[in-house]
Amino acid sequence: MYHDPKLTAETRADPRPRSAVSTGVGMAGLAGMSLWTGIATFYGMDGPYSALVNVVACAVPMVLWSIFVDKVHLNPSTGIDWSSKRTLRDTLDISITKLTGLWLTWGGIALIYATFRFWWTGRYANFGWSIWCIEMAAPALFLLSIPYVLWLDRKLVQPKDGAWHLGAWLMGIKEPIDIPAIQNHLRSWAIKGFFLAFMLSIVPPNFGDFVGWNFSRMFDSPAVIANYCISFMFVIDVAFATAGYILTMRPLDSHIRSATPYAAGWTAALICYPPFVLMNEGGVLDYHPGSADWTYWFANHPWILGGLGAVLVVLTGIYAWATIAFGLRFSNLTHRGILTHGPYAWSRHPAYLSKNLFWWLSGLPFLATTNWVEGLRNAAIMAVVSGIYYWRARTEEMHLGADPAYQEYSAWMQRNAPVPRFFAWVGGKLRAA
Repeated sequence: MYHDPKLTAETRADPRPRSAVSTGVGMAGLAGMSLWTGIATFYGMDGPYSALVNVVACAVPMVLWSIFVDKVHLNPSTGIDWSSKRTLRDTLDISITKLTGLWLTWGGIALIYATFRFWWTGRYANFGWSIWCIEMAAPALFLLSIPYVLWLDRKLVQPKDGAWHLGAWLMGIKEPIDIPAIQNHLRSWAIKGFFLAFMLSIVPPNFGDFVGWNFSRMFDSPAVIANYCISFMFVIDVAFATAGYILTMRPLDSHIRSATPYAAGWTAALICYPPFVLMNEGGVLDYHPGSADWTYWFANHPWILGGLGAVLVVLTGIYAWATIAFGLRFSNLTHRGILTHGPYAWSRHPAYLSKNLFWWLSGLPFLATTNWVEGLRNAAIMAVVSGIYYWRARTEEMHLGADPAYQEYSAWMQRNAPVPRFFAWVGGKLRAA
């Protein structure tokens, strides 16, 4: 194999910026959840409680790896000074004020859950399961928050965070109130409250579909094998994402540094998720009318079916790999540290890129069972959907771009990463033409 000596020398002289997450933490989580998934499959445990255990089996190894191998609790970015000698008396007032702000936030989220009935009925009835999970966990979270905050405030370099400022505002404390800190706090918890409920709602069906797979017809078609593998990739994605939304903690260095303040970022993200989603059946951006997927069009062509199925498995594998790379830190609309490893060494947005390629190749929207006009219409709508994900990517770059670490990473990617260099090359050719 030929190696360009100039390129190799440039790569050595231009090392990739360090990632906020190690490869090991994601691999530990993958090993844990794979073990449990195998056990659940063998014993036929495809129920919702088994699905929750799968999230735990994913999360616990990542926590252990993060603490004992990566020692993330010692990172300066945690904002924790473990050598601090402050006593409980020194920080008690701060902690009481912070708990007031935190509980007020949780109460607001609970009120939203109780008020908006789409969480409970109709096409989003699975949200009822997630709300039940949150209800069961709420008393323990309430009680555990007290010793946790009392302990952590003694070690934090700056214990007066957004929750404290919210509590201070509520209690009328005569100190300067940091309104941007309160806004960031509320945005962060809005993201957790919305997306955690969504993730918990899809954990059981995803896990159940995979564990309850009908193996008696496994080898009837290459499409069956491909869909089984694809199903597993989505089980991985959901488990890691759910663990990420739950484990937002400073001692794990997985806390939210900032939640995007840009309305465009919120809009681009929320229209991709229920109940605001525009791409579902009957939605404004529904690209499915008159369509059929890849298994329909190539049912009589096993070699094409197998080849395309393999490509789709690879694409969902990249999608799952992008989530694994986050370790404990997966979250929409937030900054929880800059990733530079895994697929993020190839593309700044590997999940969006692989997801959209998957939709184009699996749905084949330009083909229609009705007429060619419907195919053109579906393809145009699918192009709009891809454009929305490009919009999401740009808003995320705008948010993260305020961090010098992301600026360094982005510049390195432009110089070295295959995907940005490819698009830069295509852009150059188009401009030259």
